[in-house]
Amino acid sequence: MPKLRDEERDEFLTKPGVLMRIACVRDNGSPLVTPIWFIFHDGAIYFTPRERSEWFACLKSDPRVCLCIDEDALPYRKLVIEDKAELVHDVGHDDVWRDLYRQIAMRYVPTNEAEAYVNNTIDQPRALYRVALRSASVKSWRMPIPGEDQTGIWHSRYYAKGSKYGDATGV
Repeated sequence: MPKLRDEERDEFLTKPGVLMRIACVRDNGSPLVTPIWFIFHDGAIYFTPRERSEWFACLKSDPRVCLCIDEDALPYRKLVIEDKAELVHDVGHDDVWRDLYRQIAMRYVPTNEAEAYVNNTIDQPRALYRVALRSASVKSWRMPIPGEDQTGIWHSRYYAKGSKYGDATGV
């Protein structure tokens, strides 16, 4: 599959309504995956766990994460980002980054509803984390678009030797 060019990636990451799934590790070693809101800002993915969320406890214990951001419609853009999440602001400092919190909410609900959401949850302490793309392992792909080689639908390592696309990709 073709990788997303930087401008395609950035456009996708700023598309309203796209959810992110964050995978982190529980203390017992089992994985935890949670769908969450996020914002792409200054080359980084920002997200906000509530103080009492299970995944916040996981991040405080082990900051390793895998972020999956994808879409259900063509061209099926996908990003998988692995790194350590950086705690930017711990709980109790919400006022410092309240505007960013508001911007995150506005990506998912209309502006007036986002304001109400922020005001109605302002007393629920949150932390602010980020994963900078420049230091993370970032894998991206999408379906080929018209005019691109359709054998690029998968990476060549997935095609069986002697198959139609395997032969076309030299497997």
